[in-house]
Amino acid sequence: MEDGEWVLVRRPAERDFWKPTSMDLADTSTPLKVTFSGPAKHWTDAIPIGNGRLGAMVWGGIASETLQLNEDTLWTGVPGNYTDPKVPAALSEVRKLVDNGEYAEATKAAVKLSDSPSDVYQLLGDIKLEFDDSHIKFTEGTYHRELDLETATARVKYSVGDVEFTREHFVSNPDQVMVTKISGSKPGSLSFTVSLDSKLHHTSQVNGKYQVIMQGSCPGKRIPPRVSANDNPKGIQFAAVLDLQISQAGFVHSLDDKKLKVEGSDWAVLLLVASSSFDGPFTMPSDSKKDPTSESLNALKSIKTLSYSDLYAHHLDDYQNLFHRVSLQLSKSSKSNLKDDAMEMKKVKSYTTKSYFGNSQDDAVSTAERVKSFQTDEDPSFVELLYQYGRYLLISSSRPGTQVSSLQGIWNKDIEPAWDGAPHLNINLQMNYWPSLSCNLKECQEPLFDYISNLSINGSKTAKVNYEASGWVVHQVSDIWAKTSADRGEAVWALWPMGGAWLCTHLWEHYTYTMDKDFLRNKAYPLLEGCTSFLLDWLIEGPGGYLETSPSTSPEHMFVAPDGKPASVSYSSTMDIAIIREVFSGIVSAAEVLGRKNYTLIGKVLEAQTKLPPTKISRDGSVMEWAQDFQDPDVHHRHLSHLFGLFPGHTITVEKTPDLCKAADYTLFKRGEEGPGWSTTWKIALWARLHNSEHAYRMVKHLINLVDPTHESDFEGGLYSNLFTAHPPFQIDANFG
Repeated sequence: MEDGEWVLVRRPAERDFWKPTSMDLADTSTPLKVTFSGPAKHWTDAIPIGNGRLGAMVWGGIASETLQLNEDTLWTGVPGNYTDPKVPAALSEVRKLVDNGEYAEATKAAVKLSDSPSDVYQLLGDIKLEFDDSHIKFTEGTYHRELDLETATARVKYSVGDVEFTREHFVSNPDQVMVTKISGSKPGSLSFTVSLDSKLHHTSQVNGKYQVIMQGSCPGKRIPPRVSANDNPKGIQFAAVLDLQISQAGFVHSLDDKKLKVEGSDWAVLLLVASSSFDGPFTMPSDSKKDPTSESLNALKSIKTLSYSDLYAHHLDDYQNLFHRVSLQLSKSSKSNLKDDAMEMKKVKSYTTKSYFGNSQDDAVSTAERVKSFQTDEDPSFVELLYQYGRYLLISSSRPGTQVSSLQGIWNKDIEPAWDGAPHLNINLQMNYWPSLSCNLKECQEPLFDYISNLSINGSKTAKVNYEASGWVVHQVSDIWAKTSADRGEAVWALWPMGGAWLCTHLWEHYTYTMDKDFLRNKAYPLLEGCTSFLLDWLIEGPGGYLETSPSTSPEHMFVAPDGKPASVSYSSTMDIAIIREVFSGIVSAAEVLGRKNYTLIGKVLEAQTKLPPTKISRDGSVMEWAQDFQDPDVHHRHLSHLFGLFPGHTITVEKTPDLCKAADYTLFKRGEEGPGWSTTWKIALWARLHNSEHAYRMVKHLINLVDPTHESDFEGGLYSNLFTAHPPFQIDANFG
């Protein structure tokens, strides 16, 4: 243990599931809790809870509390037309410039291939709680706030005089409700007011004695570019219903027809349900037959007879069925091999007897303090916590039937969130689902496959009109309406028709983990087939007999053209070819499994595979990022696109391509360690694929750096106090990476 080397401890063989309440080892280890010593001062101090569709951020205020709410179908806009008949002529112009080696000019001309921006993820609103003035005088040192990953429950407790107040919050997937229980330790000690509010256009009113209903709408067009009210089609409508239950001793009355006031109760339970008029990406909100208010009231009616204990039991059964599939136990040990499992268990126990939440002074150690101290104490139990927190977030933001987990999962506080809160397909959305298979949460990936299906429908129109190609295509950024055309603006980010192809690699990967032949036959293969058809049409014959992609970019990265001008557009970027190679390999393997290897399409793929250009090594010994060895003006760039073949791809391996692995090692060295959170976690995975545990761990340490939300711009990557990962600002992808 002295030298700090880590050992992965094997799970006892007789255990099918990890049950910390009954497993001796887990009883003595640090609890899987994210803890806070005070209320949130910033959004990234608040606790995220969710059921895949409905989410909240728990601030833990004392005299007043805000529970910020999200529902994953609340977006600006309406279904769009993602085709442009002017693109084919512009494409010919750009290709001619590329063929002539006029890369800067091609980069300028490629703006003609751009389209409009995506739509924008919105918020639902707030539950506002106001307690009486006595709570301002709470007893110092009694405050505690935590997120328990074992139960997906947020808790707040503090004392006012001799009364201890507690709050519990969870969002149930089986019952589709957010539940809050507030209690006082003395009879009749609980009094507060509750109301609903939103930054979106809305109305709210008390309904009967124990309910508040909020109804509202999302803008029919995104805010920037700004539009006048009469140029705004009908957007997605929404409703939220808050239902209040109290003990027999208490009283409830209405204030201004907008708030409910509770007085002299022992406890109160708040139930929050919400729904929207969103009826899929191809239905105009104005044509939707869904009534959000009726749906919300019916949802509430279906659980009205359930007690708090019933709701909590349903929630735990559902959540723990997923969460308890994986345990991770790390310990510090000496370099000498541990002789047997008993010795391993003994060493772990000796290291983890301190509990951060036992009846000890460790109760005061917040997770933020643990982040700060990690550079010196390198506490393995903190790495366990961060790993399991990523699994918790995926369970909480992506479930069968929900939307995909987007740039911030399901959590958002802004009308205009960073990067529109939209799915970005040149690393971010894919990284969100990296843990779904390796962390044993395959069900959580189902929304991604539903989303790919929707993208393929719009993408087939984009492919046909814009590129005169068969199959389907998706670019770099999308939204709830399954936008498939290029983004607005410069080619360096907008021109990237490989988003759908990268997503398709998840289809074959899912099969390799699950061996689900029905999934492969009915879901994966048709999508792979359409994607492959587009790629075969997109590839063109180049000099030397190789097939090439043109125009081509390496996501968000510029190069210096041979004439000294900055450019981003050329041909056959390393990432393009690596993704195509991965998709082709996947569909050929899938065809073999399904007995379809004699299909005409597979014959074309087998022929095309022999004509794909190889991955090249540049003059300095690194992996070449573009088809030519262009000068790189930013060697520390955040993207690692040219290493796709190493990870998440499978074409560069230590065993089969040692020379490319040596070049990849130098490429990572050149890129350096700085970068946003998602770049850091990608580097961890790449170093791991190179079997370089020392560098992988260096990047783990690099990620564990506490970000000050008041000076975000001073940081690259890092963790906020609630363990959200920073770009900055917050992006959830690194939590999953």
